[in-house]
Amino acid sequence: MAQATIGDTGDSTSVSEFDRDTALTPRGDGVYEANLSSGWTIFGAVNGGFLAALLGRALGDALPHPDPYSLTAHYLSASRPGPAVIRTQTIRTGRTLSVGQASLYQFDEDGNEVERLRALATYGDLGTLPDDVRTTAKPPNLPPYERCLSRRDGDAPLGTEFEGRLDLRLDPATCGWAVGSPSGLGEMRGWFGLADGRDADPLSLLLAVDALPPTALELGLKGWVPTIELTTHIRCRPAPGPLRVAMTTRNLAGGLMEVDAEIWDSADRLAAQARQLARPKMG
Repeated sequence: MAQATIGDTGDSTSVSEFDRDTALTPRGDGVYEANLSSGWTIFGAVNGGFLAALLGRALGDALPHPDPYSLTAHYLSASRPGPAVIRTQTIRTGRTLSVGQASLYQFDEDGNEVERLRALATYGDLGTLPDDVRTTAKPPNLPPYERCLSRRDGDAPLGTEFEGRLDLRLDPATCGWAVGSPSGLGEMRGWFGLADGRDADPLSLLLAVDALPPTALELGLKGWVPTIELTTHIRCRPAPGPLRVAMTTRNLAGGLMEVDAEIWDSADRLAAQARQLARPKMG
């Protein structure tokens, strides 16, 4: 009898690419097998947000609470398409919160097991949180969806496998890099959705915070911007519809930069916040 798969919700013809490619096979004692698809790669390495979502799915199965509240991932080496093993550990469980960690491993060309990333996360139930909101945060001022740039326009996309999995519409005001005139402001904004129309949920928010082209492009830099550490806070289960994403870098120093992200849903709620530390190519 085939072993149950975590995340694959039915017939392969109707399952979202995201759910199919984050599906896990449990092997007992908090261990899961995964296969990293090349469809989520940027310059040959698997996207950091996708990897965070993959570990998030494993922890959601291993812990007694369903939803990530906070997940911090440290990226130790680049993950490549192919087989992977995720090992989880429950650190603490309580009535409303649980804490766990997860690590993803692959084998290198010499057959040695290599840890690719490690995450520490707090889980709860977003459906039980109170409705009270007190905030000075405001949604990004984006042009309408149809007036933003998509990969089909040819001006803004990077042409990576990863972009083919997404429905990204970028604010033209943050796409000067695409025509050789970066603003120097370190801002990137756009509409986000999955290309197959799957509605957003807490797991896909872990992907969305690292899905837009890097803010380093608007600072005049080029090439890959590997993430060193990424912390995401999930604030609510997002309403159906496209998400608005705003990413900002205010400080690049010593060859390192921070990227702050906000994700807003169609109900004008701040659904997720994130900060990552990254190391851009400076050449």
